[in-house]
Amino acid sequence: MKNSPWIYLFLISDYLSSVISWSAFFYLRKTWIEKQDFYPDDKFWLGIMIIPVFWMCIYFIQGTYFEMRRMFRLKLLNLTLSASILGSLIIFFAIILDDQVRGYEGYYFNLLILFFVHFIFTCSPRLLINTLLIHSIRVKGKGFKTIIIGGTVKAVEILEEINKNPKKVNTFIGYVNMNGHDRKLDDVLPYLGHFEDLDSIIANYDVDEYIIAIESSEHNKLMQILLKIDNGKVRIKSLPDTYVILSGKVKMTNIYGALLLEVISDVMPFWQKVLKRIMDFTLSVLAVLILTPFYIFSAMAIKYSSPGPVFFLQNRVGKDGKEFKIFKFRTMVLNAEKNGPQLSSKDDPRITKVGKFMRKTRLDEFPQFFNVLLGHMSIVGPRPERQFYIDQIAKIEPQYSQLTKVRPGITSWGQVKFGYAENVEQMLQRMKYDLLYLKNRSLSLDIKIMFYTLIIVLKAEGK
Repeated sequence: MKNSPWIYLFLISDYLSSVISWSAFFYLRKTWIEKQDFYPDDKFWLGIMIIPVFWMCIYFIQGTYFEMRRMFRLKLLNLTLSASILGSLIIFFAIILDDQVRGYEGYYFNLLILFFVHFIFTCSPRLLINTLLIHSIRVKGKGFKTIIIGGTVKAVEILEEINKNPKKVNTFIGYVNMNGHDRKLDDVLPYLGHFEDLDSIIANYDVDEYIIAIESSEHNKLMQILLKIDNGKVRIKSLPDTYVILSGKVKMTNIYGALLLEVISDVMPFWQKVLKRIMDFTLSVLAVLILTPFYIFSAMAIKYSSPGPVFFLQNRVGKDGKEFKIFKFRTMVLNAEKNGPQLSSKDDPRITKVGKFMRKTRLDEFPQFFNVLLGHMSIVGPRPERQFYIDQIAKIEPQYSQLTKVRPGITSWGQVKFGYAENVEQMLQRMKYDLLYLKNRSLSLDIKIMFYTLIIVLKAEGK
């Protein structure tokens, strides 16, 4: 079962609820507060056209329509309440505050009526649809398709604990063992293969959730497992050890469920992702407009300093491993890599005089605002690399593949802290900062990185 039918139900319900709640509010405001006869004037019809769209935008930014099958009642109630409060305040200050009322009490009543009417009309059908959704998931064979990794006694205990839950939502496809002799789940689950077969198993099964139930002695393989199964879309749960429990890092959301720690691969909330993309697009448009004179001046300087094109285009690996053409101002002589891929160094003779200045100030990266507008990149994110160097890095540090889960950036934490890399070893050092960024992503961190990048540009202190 896919998300789509339920998303359509929620969209239709939310739209109709917005229309009905606005109509009810308009009627109550006219008859109860303003003591007038109700008639649908221009403001009423304008609200019917605009207000529902406004509410739908808030719901989308919230992430309400994201992963609908995991939207359970308490979370839905919380989202509806917070959206109703925020949306009512915005509508009140943008529209209702200009109304003429007999006293300030009228403003309070307007706000309270708007909030309660919208919350009640929106929440009721949402909870009904959500209840139907939950019941559909709990039907045998319709739950989240789950694979257990591990075939020891611990795996058996976890399976038994989950099956005890009367409200379980997992449909177990089978299990994968870590070594040849631990196959204690054979009597209850299909055996899918060994850990070494994970790549083919992932390709053959549409998995929603993995449960890692391995012994403490096998924890050295945990990172290998995560690198194979964590694609940013599936849910991953693991047995926490005693240290993790005592440190307070275990977040339990299910009273009946087994003691499992959910592996959070992306810490940035959905609403921040939406705002990040809006911020990327807006700032890039402004940057392109403001920097147009600079682009022209740079083009003339590059042409004057050395023969060759103004722009340097190169294949880089972006989000989900997809290649794209990165735009940069050319800072090296023509055919600088005629002998194959080669990283630049501090005193690289291939770098032109103009190129040295542009690299120190990061001005050579400015054309990448066009990459941001095209959706290839973000303003802040891990720096994109060529496949040639990624293959070398991955042999030493497989975690590098984690960086391709998000859009690469014009600037990054690694770029600010470390600068340009001259060899694979320095790439690995810079990677640590980018991995830290990945595990701590937030809008506030992005703003900090942009601020420090601006300082580097103004002071020409780029390494």
